[in-house]
Amino acid sequence: MLIRKRQKPENILILGLGGVGRYLAKRLSHEGCSITAIEKEPKGTVPLEDFSDFRVIKGDALDVTCWRDADPSHLDFLIAVTDNDAVNMVASLMAERFGIERRIARVRSRTLGKEDSVLNARDLKIDLAIYPEELAAQETVRLIRRTAGNEIIDIAEGQIQVLAIRVDESSPMAGRTLKDISLDYPEFPFRVVSIARGIHTIIPSGNDTILPHDQVLFMAVREELQLLMDMVGITREQSHGVMILGGGLVGSRVAELLGKSVDVRLIERDPKKAEELSLRLDHTSLYHGNGMDENVFIQCGIEDMDVFVATTGENQINIMSCLLAKGMMKKSAAKGLGKTIAMVDKEDYLVLATTIGTDIALNKKILAGNEILNFIRRGGGFSLAHIHGFDTEVVELTAAPDAPITRAPLARQNLSSEERILIGAVLRGDRWETAVGATHIQAHDRVIAVCESQHVRRLRDLFSA
Repeated sequence: MLIRKRQKPENILILGLGGVGRYLAKRLSHEGCSITAIEKEPKGTVPLEDFSDFRVIKGDALDVTCWRDADPSHLDFLIAVTDNDAVNMVASLMAERFGIERRIARVRSRTLGKEDSVLNARDLKIDLAIYPEELAAQETVRLIRRTAGNEIIDIAEGQIQVLAIRVDESSPMAGRTLKDISLDYPEFPFRVVSIARGIHTIIPSGNDTILPHDQVLFMAVREELQLLMDMVGITREQSHGVMILGGGLVGSRVAELLGKSVDVRLIERDPKKAEELSLRLDHTSLYHGNGMDENVFIQCGIEDMDVFVATTGENQINIMSCLLAKGMMKKSAAKGLGKTIAMVDKEDYLVLATTIGTDIALNKKILAGNEILNFIRRGGGFSLAHIHGFDTEVVELTAAPDAPITRAPLARQNLSSEERILIGAVLRGDRWETAVGATHIQAHDRVIAVCESQHVRRLRDLFSA
């Protein structure tokens, strides 16, 4: 894999500081990018004092005066993520005229910007079209099909896998330090690389203790993942019944993608919308009712379901309905299933949702933002995955000659306690190995690291000359 070191931070223009724009402004500023944003009502959208190279131009996203104030001749990227598809698409055309080389636009409608549309992405001068609802639906289906709710992320072309699970009182790991756990399981190497507890995420050291109800992130090489799953009592099961609450863009699309392969039942509160969906979704059973009513769940057969997905537009309903459903999926619980997935738009609720009982919390704005971040980072020497429910990044990067990370073994660098960074694995020859305290990173080593989201820039500095 060719690694090209980025010569300078990107200069980025963001249109719209709503959910996606705000998330990107924070993340890219933490990485040292220079951010200019155009926003009609900037007050309160982003805490400006947090960032050293971030400015907001108050005005309309299509106002040429605002664009000229942003100095487009020095811009590398346009990210148009306003709530208006038409504005985002016209902005991409304007950016092309101004000479901005790479252009990204959020598009909510699935009928616009695609190859078979009247106007496709090439016509609109869009290098990357982002469909947040489609991303959320595809990710939900991936999670359902992959492990019936226990998240597994492939890293390093699938050679390293990251497993996210919740620890209950019966787990052999509950109440024990990571150092003691590693001594009990010497037969194969693995790392606990992150712990979500309450509303906080912890990058752990060996002295940290796993508590009941923690959401824990494990890292292992692919061949040893099944051993890890056996150790923590997880079985891979095929889901046979999925109940969806909410027939909006995400819920209806999940039903459409799953309908031919599993038993899908969708509950929609609006009777007219439920009737329309029943005509469109041939392989889905439609029900009209309130998703917070226990009797509605019983009538829809919640006891026979393996996975419950809440996709309404209300965070509290999604979280609380998942808690209600989890307690009612008795047959699935006996099989080790009974998993829940909630759409949560408010970032502050994500870690909380996964620690109070929801198995996985998804945020479509973060999914869209991460898709954009990975596009921007291409050629920058590293790739990244964000784990749902954790304020944590799993980063793949390569050590430059004379980089600070190469100057001493990991045990002497105190990364987890001082830097909130953990090195999980290193490529030796053609095989990935779990990194331990004695591991000494060498120049050109390819590494998997984990850090809190705000420390990605510091992580990159450790691997740069």
